[in-house]
Amino acid sequence: MSRIGKKPINVPAGVTVTQNGEKVTVKGPNGELTREFVANIAIKIEENEITLTRENDEKESRSLHGTMRSNLDNMITGVSKGFEKQLELIGVGYRAQMQGKKLVLNVGYSHPVEFESPEGITIEVPTNTQVIVKGANKEHVGELAANIRGVRPPEPYKGKGIRYVGEYVRRKEGKTGK
Repeated sequence: MSRIGKKPINVPAGVTVTQNGEKVTVKGPNGELTREFVANIAIKIEENEITLTRENDEKESRSLHGTMRSNLDNMITGVSKGFEKQLELIGVGYRAQMQGKKLVLNVGYSHPVEFESPEGITIEVPTNTQVIVKGANKEHVGELAANIRGVRPPEPYKGKGIRYVGEYVRRKEGKTGK
């Protein structure tokens, strides 16, 4: 039995979970998320606790049991607390700014790189070298943060680039002369 899959999920106050067949909808103060779940994983919704059980012991059911539980837990956490990823720009002349709903990055290219803020996700720029991506859907927040980081990943020689706050970048030694 999956250790993660058999743990019950606590539903905080202010969050409602409804099930319509295989579709589960979670509503809370930060928005509403909907996701289709696999048919062979049974979801039992009680007052403030949700349990997931698999109907058989086939390989697919065993492998999806913990994943479905984690996805549902992330949905509940997202609509109640939300998720955020923080990025920092390191390098001379590297800066970020918001223009309406667009994030504009100047990171050493001949042109600025622009990112449109998708629906349900907010981008904040507290300083010109910090970017914060917030939202209810963990997958979308992580994907947008990874796309922003992918514009200029940190390089190992000088450490310049866009990195997550607290990310360790292994530094390499440069060339040595004779």
